[in-house]
Amino acid sequence: MHLTIKNMDENLARKLLQWRYEKPYDFYNSEVTEEELNERLDGSYKAIIDDEGNLFGFLCTGETAQIPVGHKFGVYKAKSIDLGLGMNPDNVGKGYGYQFGSFIINYIKENNPEVPIRLTVATFNNRAIHLYEKLGFVEKDKFTTDYAEFMTMIKEK
Repeated sequence: MHLTIKNMDENLARKLLQWRYEKPYDFYNSEVTEEELNERLDGSYKAIIDDEGNLFGFLCTGETAQIPVGHKFGVYKAKSIDLGLGMNPDNVGKGYGYQFGSFIINYIKENNPEVPIRLTVATFNNRAIHLYEKLGFVEKDKFTTDYAEFMTMIKEK
């Protein structure tokens, strides 16, 4: 499978916001609203396209990859590239995770050499945590919001 990164456009953002994950991953479902569209189109999101031209997944970097309440706990103080990512639910559970994650990490490293990569994941998402550990991330901090517990994970240079 060959993946490419493309700037997010409105059509791709609308597709992404319509994805529906099964429980308990429905936690990651969004709605098509003006606010959500604007966030996806602010330049921090990139579309990941497969070799058939389909929206395979996405990545985002910077503040949009953070959980805002995490700032109260100081989990985002260290210099890092914050990374958020998601895979089209049609592709989940089919063995693509490691290749997808590696592709994204390589892209981030090419554009930000020598800077650690940090991601934030809900602690119930064992599937993602297992993948991130295989990709070389280690647990850093935990914090709780009104709706879930999260952990940050770091991948050093």
